[in-house]
Amino acid sequence: EVQLVESGGGLVQPGGSLRLSCAASGFIFSSTTMSWFRQAPGKGLEWVSHINSDGGSTRYADSVKGRFTISRDNTKNTLHLQMNSLKSEDTAVYYCVNALTGNRGQGTQVTVSS
Repeated sequence: EVQLVESGGGLVQPGGSLRLSCAASGFIFSSTTMSWFRQAPGKGLEWVSHINSDGGSTRYADSVKGRFTISRDNTKNTLHLQMNSLKSEDTAVYYCVNALTGNRGQGTQVTVSS
């Protein structure tokens, strides 16, 4: 059974940083492209970033480019998203997604507010 468990969300002031993590199990993590998506209140799901299986290739949405960094640790089956220079428009529930199957976790809430 594919399981993805996100953590690390919270309340942060504009300009602050957070690091999200996603613990993966139930599939061969080291062979799987992984993604982060987010959903802001009242809006649809938005792709944020993805990383290929060995971490050698990453892509970002224009809205987060230069501020967010995706990474993975295949020895620990863990995906990360380092978020810097956070803005109010980054407020959303963030999901870790198995890009092959589409499975996602329960999400972690990120709120950027003063």
